Amino acid sequence: MRIGIDVGGTHTDAVLLDDDVIVAATKALTSADVTSGILDALEVILGESGVSETEIEAVMLGTTQFTNAVVERRHLSEVAAIRVGLPSGRGLPPKIGWPEDIATAMGEHVYMLAGGTLYDGQPLADLDLNAVGRIVRDIRLKGVDSVAVSAAFSPMTPEPELLIAERLRAAIPDVSITCSHQIGRLGLLERENAALLNASLLKFAGSVVDAFGAALRERGLACRYFISQNDGTLMDASFVRQYPALTFASGPTNSLRGASRLTGLENAVVVDIGGTTSDIGILQNGFPRESNTIIEVGGIRTNFRMPDVLALGLGGGSLVSADGTVVGPQSVGHELVSQGLSFGGSTLTATDLLVASGRADVKSGFAPPQLAQDLVANGITTIQTMLNEGIEKMMPGSDPLPVILVGGGAILVSEPLTAASAMHCPEHSGVANAIGAAIAQIGGEVERLVNYRELPREEALRQVSDEARNMAITAGAAGDTVRIADIEETTISYMPEGSTRLRVKAVGDIASVKRGKS
Repeated sequence: MRIGIDVGGTHTDAVLLDDDVIVAATKALTSADVTSGILDALEVILGESGVSETEIEAVMLGTTQFTNAVVERRHLSEVAAIRVGLPSGRGLPPKIGWPEDIATAMGEHVYMLAGGTLYDGQPLADLDLNAVGRIVRDIRLKGVDSVAVSAAFSPMTPEPELLIAERLRAAIPDVSITCSHQIGRLGLLERENAALLNASLLKFAGSVVDAFGAALRERGLACRYFISQNDGTLMDASFVRQYPALTFASGPTNSLRGASRLTGLENAVVVDIGGTTSDIGILQNGFPRESNTIIEVGGIRTNFRMPDVLALGLGGGSLVSADGTVVGPQSVGHELVSQGLSFGGSTLTATDLLVASGRADVKSGFAPPQLAQDLVANGITTIQTMLNEGIEKMMPGSDPLPVILVGGGAILVSEPLTAASAMHCPEHSGVANAIGAAIAQIGGEVERLVNYRELPREEALRQVSDEARNMAITAGAAGDTVRIADIEETTISYMPEGSTRLRVKAVGDIASVKRGKS
């Protein structure tokens, strides 16, 4: 049996699964300290099911803590940024264009030196080993123990980054290092940004992982536990300590995966409506469609993998204007149960519109609010319009797709959406995100720039696929279950003929855990 837990900004959801059977589920408000909310959720599902702690083989956790740390500028370490690439890029140093507050929080420790390679592995300039020595000594003297190393085209040729990392570890034994080729994609500035954010979270990641483990042990669970990544797969505890930034946007990803499992649909639009926002994403072959554009996290441009999700300021706690023509983006969030009219409060929210119309019952013990018919009609029309427009923006083509509604705020959709070919709101849709966490597999993803004229396509696919498989196994997958889930090939313009961006994703079942359906 598995437990899936998703810690969101408003709710902490948990499910207990026996293969595909949902044995117990709960949805509770997220606690300020997070871990007590997890303990409460575990108490409910284990108590309701009567299942012994010894029967639980794994716990899967989805968390927003690392995203929140970046957005709120909390729990961030000072980071030394080392870039290999001079003479190129001198005018665009690390952290260029960053918001001042987060740039200051991470310290002014920036180093640039000659070296790196071109896309084909040819040297851009000789690596300045004397400069490497000076930089390492300066970082050690400053007492900075978190470092991000980036080099031009390092996803193709990681050796310059690896050499510097080796020198750092020899001089500073307890240093924490993120090499950009291990976390970002092609595009130096955005990949460097991703590495810097990850490095700033490494110490915090250790404390979060320890706290999760302590919470599980306190409840008597001695099983392995995993953290959700933002591509629909999992990381074990040791992997999270190295790559906490890979959890960014894992909540919407879990919802998409859970929606697929609940309906059996592998290609659909998923609308996850929470207390504050509605996240709209696309399922492709059972996994979230990934974004190929630059993604901002906390005002910082990054290019590491993220689900392609459109977030609308519409949720169950969204504030409604006096005439109903404006809904959101402001929200009462998790305070809906105390501030909303339907719960005895004084604030008009989107949920109140549905309760007043008789189309939803929140069973609060309070009488439904008495609202003017025009207000209710306008508000419901506004909600429908916002969702239809959002779905149309995300559609991969002109043909409508089925729409799956999940999340606690799915009650806001009281009529068919015109942008959908069919509507689905499955049982247990309110905890789809926790289900997505519980069913997730271990994954590995590799991106390379290859030239099919120099390296035959079949050989390039074999090499990159082997790398992806090995990465999945390193992250905790059982080797005999690993399969290639996705291959993406993109021809690169303005480069030699045959130049192709090749991305391969592998997934597999968790090693030493009973295997259900994938």
